[in-house]
Amino acid sequence: MKSVALKFPAITHKNLLTKPLFSRSNYPLDKIMTSSSKPITDFFPPSKRAKKTTTIGACTSPDGPTPIKKKEEDLGSGLSEEQKARAEFNKSLAKAKSNLRLCKERLIKCEGSGLLKLGDLLVEETWLEALPGEFEKPYTKKLSEFVESEIRGPTPIYPPQHLIFNALNSTPFDKVKAVIIGQDPYHGPGQAMGLSFSVPEGIKVPSSLMNMYKELQQDLGCSIPSHGNLERWAVQGVLLLNAVLTVRQHQANSHAKKGWEQFTDSVIETISKKKTGIVFLLWGNYAQAKSRLIDESKHHILKAAHPSGLSAHRGFFGCRHFSSTNRILEKADTAPIDWQL
Repeated sequence: MKSVALKFPAITHKNLLTKPLFSRSNYPLDKIMTSSSKPITDFFPPSKRAKKTTTIGACTSPDGPTPIKKKEEDLGSGLSEEQKARAEFNKSLAKAKSNLRLCKERLIKCEGSGLLKLGDLLVEETWLEALPGEFEKPYTKKLSEFVESEIRGPTPIYPPQHLIFNALNSTPFDKVKAVIIGQDPYHGPGQAMGLSFSVPEGIKVPSSLMNMYKELQQDLGCSIPSHGNLERWAVQGVLLLNAVLTVRQHQANSHAKKGWEQFTDSVIETISKKKTGIVFLLWGNYAQAKSRLIDESKHHILKAAHPSGLSAHRGFFGCRHFSSTNRILEKADTAPIDWQL
């Protein structure tokens, strides 16, 4: 059968508007059907088939997914540095909360039995590994007996039992970046929470801490928070360590020279011996006396007056220790502290 060659009319602006492109007069369908053995699709050559593309974020590939080049630090997780920092903070906070719950559970189990020993309230494994056998030494046994007798006595003891080792339980040994040394806990009701200079939310911010906030504002432009809870610093690696970890209500230094100083000195010495590049912030003569425990060839010591209302104007204001700490950490490729609360 003889095939029919079809002639397409020229498409012009005029006939496009006035005449149907595929009118019967242009393409006699009866001739096509009767005069050609070819299927009608043969008269319309297929266009080139486009390869399937796959979109990957902002990238496309004609052959499917291809690896997207990323910075080395983004490989695997695909998270930004800010997201990584937030994830690490949340992980550390969850660990601190878990340790706190464990302390409470141990106290509940031993309630009324008097069997819980002081050392059982330190639950952070990294510190137990860093201080092996510390609670088996004669001085800690005497300290434990003293604290246990004080807890059973008529005068309230601060902080609450589950918070005695809050500094160590909140800041694991392997996460320590900086150390702020205090003297002994606040001795007013509801103030002490086991972190030096820190008070729970809802408690009036003490003058020393308020002066720390003022220095932060001048140093780094941080806004002054409405509360005194420094937990966010602790879980970022700032060990908020008092030299004495317990006190009687309204009796400052009442638990001094009972063994706590030897214990916390051991903590400082352990950090000095087993770690490098830690920033020690020593404010006031009492804290600065602890410099004898620190190897200055391995660590950084920042000294200033105490932030109390009596001495803050004699060298604490203007010390810029917060920004100095971050510069030291960043120089060592360590994540800086977010001091804003």
